[in-house]
Amino acid sequence: MNSLFPRWLNRILLAVITLLALTGMAQMPIFKRYYIADIPGLGWLAAFYTTHKIHYIAAAVFLALLFWMATVYLLNHRKTWRLTAMGWVRLVILALIVVTGMLRTVKNLPDHGFSPMTVMLVDWTHLAAAMLLGVTAILARVGPWHRKGVYATRH
Repeated sequence: MNSLFPRWLNRILLAVITLLALTGMAQMPIFKRYYIADIPGLGWLAAFYTTHKIHYIAAAVFLALLFWMATVYLLNHRKTWRLTAMGWVRLVILALIVVTGMLRTVKNLPDHGFSPMTVMLVDWTHLAAAMLLGVTAILARVGPWHRKGVYATRH
């Protein structure tokens, strides 16, 4: 195998991240505001509670995939594969997305509250980290780092 994880698993992860990005943007009213939800078949993007539930379900799948992949890496691949600098950057961004996503979930619980400044900081950090993940993914495909094994290489 010339890749750390099988292609099918990477594709599932990409599909889940795409769904998270789509439903995350739907939490902001941009799809209705810019008439994207008026396109046939995309009306569900304007339904806040629908996209909210889909986002939470996709986040649970995302977390399960991340923790499973981390466990497989630590148990089976740690001695033969090492993360590159771009791999470490991606790992830090993913950790930031997970932590801020969990804080956003706690914020939405009825008995927990944060100050408005904390809410804004967590929201903006979550959004910025998600956007940064997209930018680094694009750079990994077309930037000067583009090569096979941009995130991990064999020892």
